[in-house]
Formats: sequence, structure tokens, C-alpha cells
Amino acid sequence: MMNIHAILKQLPHRYPFLLVDKVVELERNARILAVKNVTFNEPFFMGHFPGRPVMPGVLMLEALAQAAGLLAFDAMGQVPDENNIYYFVGIDSARFKRPVEPGDQLLLEASIDRIRGGIWKFKGVARVGDEIACEAELMCTMRYVGPDKQDKQA
Repeated sequence: MMNIHAILKQLPHRYPFLLVDKVVELERNARILAVKNVTFNEPFFMGHFPGRPVMPGVLMLEALAQAAGLLAFDAMGQVPDENNIYYFVGIDSARFKRPVEPGDQLLLEASIDRIRGGIWKFKGVARVGDEIACEAELMCTMRYVGPDKQDKQA
């Protein structure tokens, strides 16, 4: 559905912070299913935790937020540019249920819950196979950050 080249056109993140490898399902204005292949080469595994590497929960949430951003840009029919950034602005009800280790494939599912006042709310679930690793409600918004920012905010 969306390979890494298409993702790089949509998200401003780059290595080591790009946490979506591909999109396998995309239902416009509804939901997305993306994949993060978790490898031992991830820089965070060096210190989290030596001898028993585990993907930090905050990075699972960030991966869900990046998938949600891809869904929102598709829903808006927009391609982001250097003047607009999609910010992760809130999280509710985050729960971590299973550790994610090197070799796991993290399935990232986000669905649009509601849009109000420029704030998008998503329900996100990260899975390894059929097991839930993490779930949360995520909030994101797009903000203009271009050169005439003062004029746009007035």
C-alpha cells in the first residue's frame, strides 16, 4: 500500500527516529495498518536493556503516532511540506501489555476517533502477531511553522 519511499515523502522523521517501515492497509478517513520491523541494530537496544533488549514503550507510542500521522495526511489529501509539521500533542489510556524484542514485527493500527478544533484523536494498538503490545488514545495536530509564522497566527 505504501512503501518506505512514499513514507519518507509524508513523514519528516529520518533514521534513527523513523519508526514505520511500510503501510499494508489504508482505509481513507478510517484506519491504517503499518509495520515496524524491530531489529537488533536499533540504537536504543544498546542501553535498553543490555542482556535483555526491549523496545522502549515511548517508542511504541511514537511509532503509533507516526502511523496516525500518515492516516491523517491521507484523510486530508495533503502532502506535508517544510512549512507544516504534524505534532504529537497528547496521549491517554496508554497500556503496555507485552515486551517487544529484536526480531519482532510490530503491527501498528490506528483509527480515527474524532477531529475537533484541529485536534485529531486516534485509537492506537500495537501488536506482535495476535498479542497486544501497547494500546493508547493519541492526539495530534498540524501546525504552520513557515517563515511568516507570526502573520499566520494573528
